[in-house]
Amino acid sequence: MTKKFLHSAAALALVAGIFAATTQPASADRGRGGGVAAGLAIGTILGLGIAGAYAGPRYYYDGACYPGPRQCGYVGRSCWFDRWGNRVCGGGEYRCWRPTVCD
Repeated sequence: MTKKFLHSAAALALVAGIFAATTQPASADRGRGGGVAAGLAIGTILGLGIAGAYAGPRYYYDGACYPGPRQCGYVGRSCWFDRWGNRVCGGGEYRCWRPTVCD
C-alpha cells in the first residue's frame, strides 16, 4: 500500500513540477520569476530521486538465507527411451523458481 502511495505522490509531484516550470508569470517584466519555476523543477526532480531510492528494493542478507538465482525447467516430467534408443520426455509443467541459498 505504501508503494502505491509513493508512486502516486511521485506522479503528482512530477505533474506539479511540469506545470510550474511551463507556466509564465503574467507580469510585464519577463526576466523575473523564472528562478522560482526552475527551483521548483529541480526540487521536484531531487524529491523524485530520493523517493525512488527509498521505494527501491532493499536486500540486507547478513549471513542469512537469501533467494538464489532464478532457475527454470520442467516439473513433474517423465522421460523414457523408445525402441530406437532416443530419449523421449513428455508431460509436466514449465516453471521458474528461486532456490534458497544459505551461507
